[in-house]
Amino acid sequence: MIHLRPLPGSARFDGQAAKILDDALRDADALATGGAAALMMENFGDVPFFPGRVPALVVASMTAIGCAVQSKIGLPLGINVLRNDGQSALAVAVAAGARFIRVNVLCGARVTDQGVINGIAHDLLRERAMLGAASVAILADVDVKHSAPLAARSLEDETEDTVHRGLADALIVSGSGTGKSTDPRQLRAVKEAAPSTPVLVGSGVSAATIGKLLPWADGFIVGTSVKKDGDVANAVDVKRVRELVRRSR
Repeated sequence: MIHLRPLPGSARFDGQAAKILDDALRDADALATGGAAALMMENFGDVPFFPGRVPALVVASMTAIGCAVQSKIGLPLGINVLRNDGQSALAVAVAAGARFIRVNVLCGARVTDQGVINGIAHDLLRERAMLGAASVAILADVDVKHSAPLAARSLEDETEDTVHRGLADALIVSGSGTGKSTDPRQLRAVKEAAPSTPVLVGSGVSAATIGKLLPWADGFIVGTSVKKDGDVANAVDVKRVRELVRRSR
């Protein structure tokens, strides 16, 4: 993960626009040097998040940073526009040459700190087709972190709908929040419900926990544990990345 500092226009933007890019490139380089297979960039510092579409300034800022990362680092890049702006993420991906996007609520409805967020698959998939961007994969969360279901549903039913009705290219299973452990039982249930779809772990992955998750995961999205001292606010630590990659193999 490349966690972007607060972008221009956000509540905690400190006026240092150049430092946002510098920090993003620093973390991208550390992740690549440590052996990461791909990068994903999100507007992590923009709390409180918009529940839906974000302002044009966010899209412009993320596109500029994404292009710079792509120019410097040769790894596949993904985009996540929080909280659930998959259409803007797709636009950034197309403009910057990114390979995938993450969508927190592709199908169904979730109760979040932004209120009720509804699925966007019907708009996003049509826009991707219109743009001729089928090569940009959609990674969709199931039972996404920092949320609760609007109505009770089984994890298996949500998984099947996200794949077969939402047309997700891959699924993400997370814990209850950023850096929180992912339950191996939930991961296994999702993988068994969608055996032909890649399933990634979206939170709580560390050198200490990855062994329990490996049997059921096709990949790992890692942010907090590869930062210095395991603090999400710090820079990426190359040594932590290398150790995590070593454990994953």
